[in-house]
Parts: sequence; structure tokens; C-alpha cells
Amino acid sequence: MLLTRRPGAGPRLLGVALGLGAPRGRARAVSGARGQAWLQPEGHDTGVRVYNSLTRRKDPLIVGRADAASWYSCGPTVYDHAHLGHACSYVRFDIIRRILTRVFGYNVIMVMGITDVDDKIIHRASEMNMSPASLANLYEEEFKQDMAALKVLPPTVYVRVTETIPQIISFIEGIIANGHAYSTAQGNVYFDLQSRGDKYGKLVGVVPGPLGEPVDSDKRHASDFALWKAAKPQEVFWASPWGKGRPGWHIECSTISSLVFGSQLDIHSGGVDLAFPHHENEIAQCEAFHQCKQWGNYFLHSGHLHVKGKEEKMSKSLKNYITIKDFLKTFSPDVFRLFCMRSSYRAAIDYSDGTMLEAKHLLLVVAAFVEDARAYMKGQLVCGPIRDDVLWERLCHTQEAVKAALADDFNTPAAVDAIMDLIHHGNRQLKARTKEPGGPRSPAVFGSIVSYIKQFFETVGISLADRQLVSEDSSRATLHSVVEELVRFRLKVRQFALATEAATREAGRQQLLDRQPLLEACDTLRQDLAAHGISIKDRSSTSTWELLDHRTQDHKPGS
Repeated sequence: MLLTRRPGAGPRLLGVALGLGAPRGRARAVSGARGQAWLQPEGHDTGVRVYNSLTRRKDPLIVGRADAASWYSCGPTVYDHAHLGHACSYVRFDIIRRILTRVFGYNVIMVMGITDVDDKIIHRASEMNMSPASLANLYEEEFKQDMAALKVLPPTVYVRVTETIPQIISFIEGIIANGHAYSTAQGNVYFDLQSRGDKYGKLVGVVPGPLGEPVDSDKRHASDFALWKAAKPQEVFWASPWGKGRPGWHIECSTISSLVFGSQLDIHSGGVDLAFPHHENEIAQCEAFHQCKQWGNYFLHSGHLHVKGKEEKMSKSLKNYITIKDFLKTFSPDVFRLFCMRSSYRAAIDYSDGTMLEAKHLLLVVAAFVEDARAYMKGQLVCGPIRDDVLWERLCHTQEAVKAALADDFNTPAAVDAIMDLIHHGNRQLKARTKEPGGPRSPAVFGSIVSYIKQFFETVGISLADRQLVSEDSSRATLHSVVEELVRFRLKVRQFALATEAATREAGRQQLLDRQPLLEACDTLRQDLAAHGISIKDRSSTSTWELLDHRTQDHKPGS
């Protein structure tokens, strides 16, 4: 599992962070209303209004540079397999990153920190009788493979904690020098939370009360948190001015982000459970080190993936998780991506076979429309007169609606609804079929609609590629040629079976009866190929086919 939460008061305070009411237990509120102290940055207005966890409202997204918007993403703690709960967050933010880049034209420089030294890594490595470094390398590589399988774009750069230990030590020394941290005789270094005064709590609005520290705790105050941990026997360690030890969790991300982006960060993202204490402590550390009023300008938090029918999030500790590899044996990454787009990235989302099948069905509806529209443009699908003016108007309206939805806090559900409405209007005209053409064809409008739909889904990382592009492997190219010949031969047999050259009606009827086994053989072949993911559709005068992904195809024979 990839670590997303540390023990502590965080769960009690997340309700406050989300505006769900006061926390239980002891806590003290910070002075002033949230958002009032937020400083709107100067720079380039992206045209997007984004929900900012710092203000708990939608703010105009303004980035420092149009050619290099800075984005820090909390990465995994690599001690076990990644599961769908992690995948959901990374896919959602990947979609946002693609939209920001490809729709609004802003280049993103994304940095992701990899926590490759941690209590759980050390414990798991001991259980598996291997070094912590080897364990971390193993699961880091698996994480990257999982992300690639889900079509998540890699960050501009990955930075490992173990590769930045000198910089982390220097960062801690800076915080101490600025009067916000202290070392102890036991070799620990803690952030002095009281030194922040009422500046702490920008995200959650409250600070934790005492949590019941061990009797031998060397903290000045119970709510102080570790920047440097003294090494325990048999643990991995690094030399430091305070003795042998290793970094605390929160200081890692602060150092890595500052190392790349300095004292100002445009966007910081992560799961909602990271808001407190992790992101709150990052803010405190960075503003103490840089001595600035505002380090991160926008904090974006994604909702949890829940097992449907339960309020609990998907997690390893609750034993209710599905690994990414196991999931991809059943559903495609495109289906999962569309599943994620059907709700706001900030919302909790229910996972079940039913919700996945709904997403799969939607993707099949899109693919079927594209196929029918292409068949119409080629003259293979005969239908009644097309209302070009209506379709052009719907296309223009859809383009405006999608752009407006994406500019409104990356509202992908509204954007998908607009696309599906356009497909509905297109299908209504294509379904009005006749035996003979009812007038001139209108390939231009359908060509424009198909092009726009493909562009939309490609923008968010969903492929509607032609069957010829299913794979670049030579065996796939050979398969394509073989199927093409087979479908062409079947078409000739079918046309022969349906042809009636007899002079009399009775003779023609007998001829059709005699050739009925040929038609039955054609139908059987079509059904058999469907079981292998090859879908054949018989048009008025020809037959078309497509090669479906086995995870997204409709498994009904003859479909």
C-alpha cells in the first residue's frame, strides 16, 4: 500500500477542512476567517476558476509563468502494491493536468516526491528479509508501471527522499535558524508549533490539542511534529548535526518542492486525507524557512474512492482494496478514466462492478456512434435526410458548453454530459434509416462531430483510435489483414446467398431456401468472431468490422 495518512488528529479535522462542521475533541480555532488572509497571486490568468482548499471557494487560477506553471504532487510511500484508491487520485489529477495543458494552453512543470525511507518501509523490509532500499526500489518501479498502465502522464521529474538528504538537513537548519524548530538531547528535531501563532491552520482552520505523548517524549509541546528522527537500533540512518537519524515525513515534500520551485508554488495536489496534518505542516515549514506570507497559492484535494454501500475508503488496512493490476484484468484504463470523469475530482466516488459497467457502456455508446458516423460518411449507412443546420448548431453549442464546464473547476461530469448529448442528437438522425438514400449525404458535419469527440477524449487520455492503431506490433498488423480478407470473403458469400437471379417468384423463393445454409454460416462466423473481440456489422451493401479491447467489448454474440 502507498501511505496516505499518518496516525494523529488528522481524521478528526478533515470534516472542518471540508466545511462539514466542528471537530470532536479538544482543538483551538485560529483567528480570522479562512480565505481572508489569502493573497491572490500575480501572473497569468488561466481562465479557470478552481476550488482552492486554502479559501474553501472557487478562485481564479493564476500561475506565475505561462510556459512553466509549477505543480507539486505528493507521491507514494513505496512499501507495497498500489490499489485503486491511489489510482483514482492520480488519474483525476492527470485529467486536470491534461486539461490545463491541452485546453487552456499552460505548460505544467510537475514534481513528484517519492518517499523511499519510512517506518513502514523499514518494517516491511524486515518482514521480507531484504534491505529497505531494495524494497523501495521494487515497489517504486511497480508504481511507475501501474501509472503507465493507467495512462497517467509521468511527472516532469521524480525526486526520491534518499537522494535529497543533504538538502533536507540544510532545510531543517534554516527553520531552526529562523526560530521555528529546536533540537533535543536525544537527537530529534521538532517544529515549534507555538512559534507560528495563529498562522497555523490555513487549510483546516484548527490546530490539534494534546494527543497523549509517551512519557519519555522530548517535545516541548505535545502538538510539535518531527523534522528529524533519531535513529533506532538496526534502522537505516544518515549523519546529521544532531546525530544519526532520518527525516520526518512532512519535511521531505517541503524540501523537494522548494529545491525545484523555490519560495513560490502555483499548485499543490493530493488526496483529501493529506490536507491535515501533512499539507498543513508543509505550509508551516515552507513559510518558516522562506519567511514568506504565502508559499503555496492553490491546494487541490481529491475525494476518496469508496467501496459502494460503505462509508469507508478503499485502503489496505481495511482489507477492502483491489490492486491496479487485478483491476486491469477486467476493465480497461479508458473505462476507469471515464468512471473518474463522471464525478467531480473533489467528490468521494463509489466503486462497484455496477458503476464500472455503466462507464463501460457509455464508452461503447461513444464508439458505436463514431463507427456509425464513419460508415455514413463512406456511404455504407443509408438513412433519411440529415438536418445539417441542427447538427452544426449542436456542435457549436457543445464546444462552448464543454469549454465552460472545464473552466469551472474542471467540471468533467458536465463536459461528458454535453458530449453525450451531442452524440444523442447525432444518433437520432443516423437512426432514421431507409432502404434507399433520401437525399444528398452530409459528411462534413459528421466528420466535424467525430473529429471533435475524438479530440475531447484524447485530451483527457481516452483513446478512440481506429482499429488499425490497436497495437503497433507486427502480429496485430497481420491479424488486421487476415480479418479484412475474411470479412471480404464473408461479404461475397452473403451477397451471393441474398441474390435472386431466377426468372419466376417461385424459383427465386426456392433459390433463397437452397442458399439459407450459407446465410446461417455467415451469421455463425459473425457470432464466433464476436467472442474473440471482432465485431462485424452488415450494412445495406457492405460489411464493416472493428477490433475491440477485450475489457470494453460488449460480450453479447453477434453484437
